Amino acid sequence: MSKKDDAKTYGLGERSATEMIAAPQLPYLVQDPKEYNPNIALVGCGGITTHHLSAYKKAGYRVVALCDTNLEAANNARRNYFPEAKVYSDYKEVLKRDDIEVVDFATHPKIRYPMMVEAVEAKKHILSQKPFVMDLDAGERLVEASVKANVKIAVNQNGRWAPHFSYMRQVIAAGLIGEVAAVHMHISWNHNWVAGTPFEDIHNLILFDFGIHWFDMMTTFMRAKEVKNVYAVTEYFPEQTVKPPMLAQVALSYKHAVGSISFNADTLFGEEDWTVIIGRKGTLRSFGPDLNEQKVVLHTNEGVASPDLEGTWFPDGFHGAMAELLCAIEEQREPENSGRNNLDSLALCFAAIESAKSGKAIKPGTVRNYNM
Repeated sequence: MSKKDDAKTYGLGERSATEMIAAPQLPYLVQDPKEYNPNIALVGCGGITTHHLSAYKKAGYRVVALCDTNLEAANNARRNYFPEAKVYSDYKEVLKRDDIEVVDFATHPKIRYPMMVEAVEAKKHILSQKPFVMDLDAGERLVEASVKANVKIAVNQNGRWAPHFSYMRQVIAAGLIGEVAAVHMHISWNHNWVAGTPFEDIHNLILFDFGIHWFDMMTTFMRAKEVKNVYAVTEYFPEQTVKPPMLAQVALSYKHAVGSISFNADTLFGEEDWTVIIGRKGTLRSFGPDLNEQKVVLHTNEGVASPDLEGTWFPDGFHGAMAELLCAIEEQREPENSGRNNLDSLALCFAAIESAKSGKAIKPGTVRNYNM
């Protein structure tokens, strides 16, 4: 196969075929702090935190406290990951410890907000599970309080450090595809694991709990472009067995750009996940069967490039979210995944949920909260 034929396999036909070139070397891998390695506490030891803890252990981070109202969950986490950590059932006891500088809150949104308020008052840096808050005004107040207390708040939008998404955002940041004009994301997967769990009772499960990753990536890829409105619909799969609607479509209108997200969460056969980003100087694609297995292709006037990416979203994305917070503390700057930054992603999410409910296009920021 010639280089030109090889390139065609990544394009849309003869007109897009061109020579394969070396992929740009970009800093997409997780960057750890140079020296800062504080004592960390994890509050909430549910199933997802196995990814938090395995990532932190591999990175050499120091988790010294594990807290959950279910002591068995906290003890299991200690036994499996950090045997020297102390176990608690009350997060207030964790906040009293002067030696703990960073608290990773992995509880549900409704109960997490007052915990984070107390953590800011106790001068603790925070990594919040996503979705960050359920009220934009409350989120703004928390962010302002953290600034006054001189502590950092970051949000565990771990998708930013999934290797394919991380490389793509570095391509955009480097200006290699020019100004972004379109972002289209499509996810077809099986989300039926929620059956019988508290997640099944969240009516807007796909747009809220899962979709926040894609709203966050849309915000990141669009790089602060002005959003005019969001239009969304949700629907039930034929014969689906879980409670929430598992089909959702979102259309976004920007100044000089458009975006779309398609969620098909009850796909039983032929799962796929792809993203297309079109700029004035190039096009980016990623595609694969799932979140962890993705190939990235960059099309520019110079040719077609496809990097050999290292790592996977799970658990590397969780490493990245915490690492960025620690680097920001060390460098005395705002984290890239800061609470303030994440409010823009939440504004998209809340607007989409309201649009699906009302049948109308909604301007992000006009819907200030979401009640599950």
